[in-house]
Amino acid sequence: MHINISSNPAELGKAAASAAAAFIREAIAKNGTANIILATGTSQFETLNQLIAAPGIDWGKVVMFHLDEYIGLPVTHAASFRKYLQERFIEKVPALQAAYLINGEGDAQAECDRLNKLITQHPIDAALVGIGENGHLAFNDPPADFETEQPYIIVELDEPCRKQQSGEGWFDTLEDVPRQAISMSIKQIMKSKHIICSVPDERKATAVKNTVEQKVSNLYPASMLQLHSECTLFLDKDSAAHLSGE
Repeated sequence: MHINISSNPAELGKAAASAAAAFIREAIAKNGTANIILATGTSQFETLNQLIAAPGIDWGKVVMFHLDEYIGLPVTHAASFRKYLQERFIEKVPALQAAYLINGEGDAQAECDRLNKLITQHPIDAALVGIGENGHLAFNDPPADFETEQPYIIVELDEPCRKQQSGEGWFDTLEDVPRQAISMSIKQIMKSKHIICSVPDERKATAVKNTVEQKVSNLYPASMLQLHSECTLFLDKDSAAHLSGE
């Protein structure tokens, strides 16, 4: 795991997007296509904006997978991650080769099964992810399942996770936040050739410290990133504030 610290969220987004764009171009040049994972949430705003603007990407050769989604939340809801990706990414780039979004409105296990078959046919070149205030990676809250081989799983959302979603303004109250989600598993994320982890904001500083400095443990789900040789944490000065030596 590598660490890149920028002065502010905008610079963080530029650095993360530049790295992601390079990996996408490289995969297309080598394989004729690039398979990517996109996360959502406020942590990804600047990274996705900059990635959309990156030059030299043939988006028609890119296959996108979706990291996680609430169960039972309609796509019309402001907090829907499908809505987020459609409006903030898919509609702003030329047509992708494919975009596999998670539909959490029907049979959740059937949706997991559908996505599991698809992603096993598409080795991931670059995964763009974030870290939650509780240290979660995707929606794998602590204690996260480090053992499952299933690419997509049904997870329970803990209260700190749900408080974050409410606190960021995606929901009016804590009770409005769904209690379950479909999430990409830790092992599936770790299979990605490159991981670009964008983590701005002082709210994430403790989670960043735990990710980097704690022993790898399912109590600190994102600590697993320590074991990925091609993972870079893109931080700003606020999210990096609690790191030793910072």
